[in-house]
Amino acid sequence: TMRRVATELDVQPSALYHHFPGKQALLAAVADHILGRTPLVDEPGAADDDPSDWPVRLRLAAGRLRDSLLACRDGAELVATVQAYGLGTVRPDEVMTRILTQAGIPDDLAHASARTMLFFVLGHVTDEQVNLQAGSAGAIDSDPHQGLAGRGSDFSTGVDLVIAGIQAHLPAAP
Repeated sequence: TMRRVATELDVQPSALYHHFPGKQALLAAVADHILGRTPLVDEPGAADDDPSDWPVRLRLAAGRLRDSLLACRDGAELVATVQAYGLGTVRPDEVMTRILTQAGIPDDLAHASARTMLFFVLGHVTDEQVNLQAGSAGAIDSDPHQGLAGRGSDFSTGVDLVIAGIQAHLPAAP
């Protein structure tokens, strides 16, 4: 709520409306901040900038997105909401689509693949964050995923599965 955000910032709720026209604009700005802290891809010319090595680049982008979301409580839920409403200016799916189209993957497959990866990352991190919060609140006795190491392994396997699915749908080479 706006009241909770204001309390966290130690200001009156009305002060937030001085900077943002409403709750959606504030949420979009927070999501942009979460997503903008770590670029999903390196600058052009960097070592990982080879378009033909798209699986490595996509895996790196997914991992960086996960890290950014995990750095903020409810980060995945907030970003998922903002993305679903089409708010905010930082669009991770556009970055992932660009990785794929630069590798010569057809636009429609690249777009669907990028959205699939985004939805996987958001869903996985939401699950991670809910389990972390439930564990710290004492709502669950133990972590069903055996801590962050187990979750990281599951995440890596899931990313590999999405990449394998993309590769399976690539047009056959002439």
